[in-house]
Amino acid sequence: MEKLLDLFNKNKNFLLFLCVGLLNTLFGYSIFAFFLWIGIHFSIAALISTIAGLLFNFSTFGRIVFNNKSYSNLPKFTAVYALNYFLGVGVLYYCDELNYNLYFIQALLLVPTAILRYLLMKYFVYK
Repeated sequence: MEKLLDLFNKNKNFLLFLCVGLLNTLFGYSIFAFFLWIGIHFSIAALISTIAGLLFNFSTFGRIVFNNKSYSNLPKFTAVYALNYFLGVGVLYYCDELNYNLYFIQALLLVPTAILRYLLMKYFVYK
């Protein structure tokens, strides 16, 4: 039990990031899927999802994960989400050309983009 607590304490920020990220992901993915379902182009659905997610996630990640309530980090946070958006839409565009299921592709992108966002937030936004 002591080793488990030690492991948790060493990785507390990353574990909190994953838990908060799960909530944020459900929020953002639901928005993306809804707009895709009603016929909005995937790039617009991803943009709406990213903007809504950015506003929601800035508060949750900053306050809960990184214990930072300062709005001075918003420009860097926005840059991370812009990078995430353009990488994601690039993959979606390529996969759309190959007639892949975009719901599935967006779900597959969740893990690598979560890791990338965590690293950028830890070392760039909230360093």
